Amino acid sequence: MLSDEKPSVCVLGLGYIGLPTAAVIARSGCAVLGVDVTAHVVDTVNSGKIHIEEVDLEGLVQGVVARGTLRASLHIEPADVFVIAVPTPFGDNHVPDTSYVMEAATNVAAALKVGDTIILESTSPVGTTEKMRDLISKLRPDLKIPGLTNDIPDVAIAYCPERVLPGRILEELTNNDRCIGGITPRCARKALGFYRRFVRGECVTTTARAAEMTKLVENSYRDVNIAFANELSIVADEMELDVWEVIRLANRHPRVNILKPGPGVGGHCIAVDPWFIIHGAPNQTPLIRIAREVNDSKIDHVLEQAARMIDELPGVSVACFGLAFKANIDDFRESPALKIAAKLAQLYGGRIKIVEPYASELPAAFDGTEAELIDIDAALENCPVMITLTDHDIFKSIPLDERTGKVVYDTRGIWPDQPDNVQAVTGLRLAG
Repeated sequence: MLSDEKPSVCVLGLGYIGLPTAAVIARSGCAVLGVDVTAHVVDTVNSGKIHIEEVDLEGLVQGVVARGTLRASLHIEPADVFVIAVPTPFGDNHVPDTSYVMEAATNVAAALKVGDTIILESTSPVGTTEKMRDLISKLRPDLKIPGLTNDIPDVAIAYCPERVLPGRILEELTNNDRCIGGITPRCARKALGFYRRFVRGECVTTTARAAEMTKLVENSYRDVNIAFANELSIVADEMELDVWEVIRLANRHPRVNILKPGPGVGGHCIAVDPWFIIHGAPNQTPLIRIAREVNDSKIDHVLEQAARMIDELPGVSVACFGLAFKANIDDFRESPALKIAAKLAQLYGGRIKIVEPYASELPAAFDGTEAELIDIDAALENCPVMITLTDHDIFKSIPLDERTGKVVYDTRGIWPDQPDNVQAVTGLRLAG
């Protein structure tokens, strides 16, 4: 049974995962301090507002801030539980960068007291939690650290990755199963007790290294399957086949479930995490590496197709629909849509118009180009060419009669009713 006494919690990092996590924990009644390095983020959260796009998040943040269970700060404070949710990007040659994690651990070490729990949620290479433990041990020699002492440790250290879908984060933070890996079984049990306060899904304990690998495997599995669909779409282009029709028919087989192809793979998870496995075992991961290369190269394929189409229609305006890496969010991290649209803007300047309902201005990638951010109605009225790069619901709602007479390159397959009057290649179609 859970103790009636609710722990105080400090969440480090108030981004796409950290802020929803802090809000959900605060909703359970725990006093939560969210720490971020950006003053604008701190001020926004303390005013009961949000700086990211996520379904139902603003209402939740407004409520827990008003009740006093969530507040934000630039500085860490003592707490009973520390949750680290900072970025883990990769650097040159796809080498994992855990510097943000280690910086957060350094700050936590200064605030630690006997009885505290430290949980790393950031997606990390296998062994990162142990490195974090070793750093804390070095910084706090006065504390007995789990795995490094024969006595009862003074603190608990665990790893528990999120597994959520943007646009459904609040629901999935609560209802999805969680994999909790402890430095020791005692650490895992301590973290388990914390997560049971706000997670309805099953919480399963394991080792920290197994939990780290599990997170990477989940996203690599997705990446490999998407790579098959993306490679299939390139083959279909070469053979002048409609890939959407081929996939639809193949998926009628009871044991076949081919995913939808797209312009590439984006986001901070699927496009990044497989490199962490590759870095850890470069000679044992040819399939994972090739899948990454296929998905990255799909961007070049789409650019080649789009440029060929635009070159055949000199002078006309081209509307690129979407910059986000997936539907109905404002997250542009590693987005193939953004990379494609920005490259087209560099090549064709003011002919390129961008339609992105989740942006109020064009990202920095468009600096120096003459590309323009316009709304859907202006695009439909003024752009004879349409390239769909993100499958926002609002784009799907555009009926066939508003696409009539336009050349459409549909990389997401959002308009299955589009007649195939130009040629039978993936997405490149002219409405009748």
